[in-house]
Amino acid sequence: MPRRGTLFGVGLGPGDPELVTVKAARVIGQADVVAYHSARHGRSIARGIASAYLRPGQIEEHLVYPVTTETTDHPGGYAGAIEDFYAEATARIAAHLDAGRDVALLAEGDPLFYSSYMHLHTRLTERFDAVIVPGVTSVSAASAAIGTPLVAGDEVLSVLPGTLPVPELARRLSEADAAVVLKLGRSYPAVREALSMSGQLDDALYVERASTASQRVLPAGTVDETSVPYFSLAMVPGGRRRESRCGGVAVVGLGPGRFDWMTPECRRELAAATDLIGYGPYLDRVPVRDGQRRHASDNTDEVMRARLACTLAEQGRAVAVVSSGDPGVFAMATAVLEEAKQWPGVSVRVIPAMTAAQAVASRVGAPLGHDYAVISLSDRLKPWDVIATRLSAAAAADMVLAIYNPASKSRTWQVAAMRDLLLEHRDPGTPVVIGRDVSGPDERVTVVRLADLDPADVDMRCLLIVGSSQTQWYADRVFTPRRYPS
Repeated sequence: MPRRGTLFGVGLGPGDPELVTVKAARVIGQADVVAYHSARHGRSIARGIASAYLRPGQIEEHLVYPVTTETTDHPGGYAGAIEDFYAEATARIAAHLDAGRDVALLAEGDPLFYSSYMHLHTRLTERFDAVIVPGVTSVSAASAAIGTPLVAGDEVLSVLPGTLPVPELARRLSEADAAVVLKLGRSYPAVREALSMSGQLDDALYVERASTASQRVLPAGTVDETSVPYFSLAMVPGGRRRESRCGGVAVVGLGPGRFDWMTPECRRELAAATDLIGYGPYLDRVPVRDGQRRHASDNTDEVMRARLACTLAEQGRAVAVVSSGDPGVFAMATAVLEEAKQWPGVSVRVIPAMTAAQAVASRVGAPLGHDYAVISLSDRLKPWDVIATRLSAAAAADMVLAIYNPASKSRTWQVAAMRDLLLEHRDPGTPVVIGRDVSGPDERVTVVRLADLDPADVDMRCLLIVGSSQTQWYADRVFTPRRYPS
């Protein structure tokens, strides 16, 4: 059987011929056929980079795109024209491989990193063997151009195409420790808008044609949007936000338990903090970062936690006070703001999060779909007669109730007292959702009739949702219609 040729996907690096690897240079020089792309103007950047490594007598396959940014009269539009191009290019290269000729298909940067090579690779490797020769990416070259580390320690680098919709690109930028945005060109006005929306335009740098003689590095906000080539990128190096954070207190909601329910803003504040303050089990939910100090305390020491936060912030520390759920719902935001009245130089930010009520409700459907009241059964900070009055008023108003802090080791009678009060206004069959440790390792969610609510089934890790007269319950699904009868 005649020998078939081998396809080599050869990464040429970002543009400087001296950044072509030794292996890439050898493969280019030994190949029977060298293939490369260009636009219709015929000037191939890839061939220009590789020209020093070509040898006389090699066959060259010049693959000319029928369309790039211009319009086309192809009946299938842009997609149809490009599909026909790749089909023809595949056939041309396959003919060489069938004839036993090795083909070096050139790619700027790395062949498998946002490269045109990949479109032919997927078509050709169904029949032929392929060898990938990796190359230096434009990301590495741009990082060298700005002389700044992109990421350090446990920071995460996000590589994003500038062709994403602006809201999606802004969201991903806002979540990133560090980011690189590729594929600029005509998309740069949208990329600039996304950088501005995410609050990172001032930190972003623009790098054009990295590693080449025409390389440019500019602040991203100063770039002329009409003159941005495709071979450019925007970079937001890591560490800058953390280093520039001034002293202050962020009261951060961790959400109800699961890490992926924590908001990006919450994760950013936790990463930027020099000091974390909170109840020990809540701090255990925060990933450990080098250089951060943790100040754990008992769950009842709210005043001391708030005072410590303000003390450290006045010293210029960036402090994050952590709360489970949302920090403004029976949590630390109030304590910190109350303490901060005595510290005029300390700024306080409250970072919202998903509440426990929302988490429990999601497990059974939509019991909070109409008006509802949120009441804590804890009588540690307010007398029981106030709680009883509010329970009766909310029940008489036919509102769904989200009950926080229903019981503890020292508070064991309140759940039964609440049940009896509510039965004065609610049908015994009213559904009650008992959510325990929702999104945690010991999650358990049950639904019972109000008359059957057993205090023994409820502890401090539970949240209760008591339905209204309109709340419906079937097959463990509970929802409250948005329409209320006249």
